[in-house]
Amino acid sequence: MTSLVDVIFLLLLFFMLTSTFSKFAEVTLSAASGGGTSTGQAPLFLQLFEDRLTVNGQTQSLDALELEPEDGQVLLVSLQAGVTAQRLTDVLVALRRYPELTVSVLGSN
Repeated sequence: MTSLVDVIFLLLLFFMLTSTFSKFAEVTLSAASGGGTSTGQAPLFLQLFEDRLTVNGQTQSLDALELEPEDGQVLLVSLQAGVTAQRLTDVLVALRRYPELTVSVLGSN
C-alpha cells in the first residue's frame, strides 16, 4: 500500500514538470479609426518579410532595429507573404521601445 505522502509527492512532481514557467508577452491591438489626423510628418514604412525587414527601403535586423520617430509619427507595417504571427508579434514587441510611434499593420499581399 502506498502512503499518502508518496502520492502527494508524485502529484506535486507531475504538476511541476507539466507546467510552463515562461512569461508570455502581451501585444495590444486596436482597430484603426476612420479618417485620422494629419501630424504633417511623413509616415515610416516597415516591410516585414519571413527572413528580414526593411524600414523606408533600408534593410535592418530585428535585434538592431533603429528608428528616429517624432512624437505622433505613424509607422505603417506591411506584411509580406509567408510572415507568421510569431514574427509579427516579435516586431510589435520590439517597437514598444518607441512609445511615440503610432503603429498600423496593413496586411499581407
